Amino acid sequence: MKTTLATVSDVANKKWYLFDAGGRVLGRLAVEIANVLRGRNLPLYTPHMDAGGVVIVINAEKIKLTGSKDGKKEYMFYSGYQGGEKYIPVARMRAKKPEFLIEHAVRGMLPKNVLSEKLMTHLKVYAGSSHPHAAQQPVIVKAKE
Repeated sequence: MKTTLATVSDVANKKWYLFDAGGRVLGRLAVEIANVLRGRNLPLYTPHMDAGGVVIVINAEKIKLTGSKDGKKEYMFYSGYQGGEKYIPVARMRAKKPEFLIEHAVRGMLPKNVLSEKLMTHLKVYAGSSHPHAAQQPVIVKAKE
């Protein structure tokens, strides 16, 4: 049996997928999004290529966190200077920039290389329920939970 690897012409036409984050658990949703971005849901999955689709996520402000993470989880940012680190709780980050929660979780589930930066450009996250990509006719992905 011969192993087939995807070529550039095989993955030229990217499909668009629409995920609704309303009421979904952050980590479980991030796994599904990362798999679609990498193309792991397709038969021609190739680890070293951008074989996935483009993902649109709506209702980012309605994402759920399990356990007591809503009150205890913090994101750390470091300026590079001594004493230049600051911690922002999830509640304040959700109010300020809810898209960051999903983008940060998905980035952590992608490989740590140049390909992941290219894959992150195919992720479009919106806080509300509307998006400007209706012309691409995205496929609505149902929740697996």
